[in-house]
Amino acid sequence: MKIKVEKNVVEFTPASESEGNELLALWRCLVDCAKFNKKITPIGEYLQGEGKPARFVIED
Repeated sequence: MKIKVEKNVVEFTPASESEGNELLALWRCLVDCAKFNKKITPIGEYLQGEGKPARFVIED
């Protein structure tokens, strides 16, 4: 997955079909055209190089 940050816009580009499917599932979870979109908020802190993922919670 390629991640590009430009000011306050983050762009995710999947590197494989499985990543594309996961990104589409996330998109569908966050975007609701009929009601309100959900937000993702970071959990804890991200320590680069420790092999742990960056974690986020999906808020309603």
